[in-house]
Amino acid sequence: MIWYPYVQMKTMETPYRIVDAEGVYLRTPDRQLIDSVSSWWSVIHGYKHPALDQAIRDQLGRFAHVMLGGLTHDAAERLSDKLQSWLPGDLDYCFFSDSGSVGVEVALKMALQFYINRGEPQRTMVFALEHAYHGDTFRTMEIGDDEDYHFILKARGQPGDVVHIPTEIEALEQAFARWHDRLNCLIVEPLLQGAGGMRMYDVSFLRRARELCDRYDVLLVFDEVATGMGRTGNRFVADLVLPDIIVLGKALTGGYIGHAATVASRRVYEGFYDDDPTHALMHGPTFMGNALACSVALRSIELFEREDYMAKIGRIEAILRREMAGFADPRVREVRIMGACLCIEVYDEATLRGYQSFAYERGVFSRPFLRYLYTMPPYVIGESELVRIVDTMKAWFAR
Repeated sequence: MIWYPYVQMKTMETPYRIVDAEGVYLRTPDRQLIDSVSSWWSVIHGYKHPALDQAIRDQLGRFAHVMLGGLTHDAAERLSDKLQSWLPGDLDYCFFSDSGSVGVEVALKMALQFYINRGEPQRTMVFALEHAYHGDTFRTMEIGDDEDYHFILKARGQPGDVVHIPTEIEALEQAFARWHDRLNCLIVEPLLQGAGGMRMYDVSFLRRARELCDRYDVLLVFDEVATGMGRTGNRFVADLVLPDIIVLGKALTGGYIGHAATVASRRVYEGFYDDDPTHALMHGPTFMGNALACSVALRSIELFEREDYMAKIGRIEAILRREMAGFADPRVREVRIMGACLCIEVYDEATLRGYQSFAYERGVFSRPFLRYLYTMPPYVIGESELVRIVDTMKAWFAR
């Protein structure tokens, strides 16, 4: 029996059975649904894309997977080289893993050990944002700040080495002034906080964070698992403000296979490069650098570049803003739009109860959570499908 995520199994509604998927559509036995959330924000090229399918077939004709312990292969090397050339600055050193949560764990481990290797073991503290979400493994839950997901941590107590900061420059400055000598990193979801409520904030906060990290010799980590590959309207937020470590996942493989990359700057990498074997990064997921995942990720990046996906994302944002212009409802707290993301936040989560079934009957798959009704569509979506998603959202409030 499948144990499904984020739901009480005893009272859960029957999930929709998908029998086929193509383009932006999911197919159930009785209807066709526009996927308005890109399978948790990952399927940016849509389903059954011929180029991505072929990349999998080509690699499968050679082999599906070999370990990176003592072995290497062309697909992993080419993806690492591509990320080195594609990412800004000197984000050149690529450590692969098998999911975004694990990729963030690797980043946090890197940041801690970086200072241990330098003889500064007192730097155990991490700054994160209020309402942060970085994954569901235990350290990422500790860094996160969303009790709706992570209330289980109360059983053992919130760690004393994590400080959560609002996205306000004054609070950031005060935190650095107080704890900088014990701090190893500041980790953020840059500009757009996903599972914490699609919260959006200004790039000035990140610019100040970079200045403070430089002043106090602290590492800046960007969790771009959700924000990378264009979702915010930027290719990467790292193009605007350069972090020391960036974590990629989700859309990296076009949503085909779980895979992640934790990419470090030269400074971070050189903090481990030593004759002392204890300075090595002792981490190694079994499926890191999986050949199928690396091959499809390379093709995904190729599509992103060749077909000018940034223009597609700009078009999506323009349509979202046009269609939401003038929308208002007393039950709505705020409407937020950034890049290829629209969020309608309501005051009371009961307002959204029943919306998923409502959308299903109108040919849209949606998965609102808590007080947040949102869409993060595939970048290949057509205007008529995108308008249909938005019209369905507005129709819910017009009943």
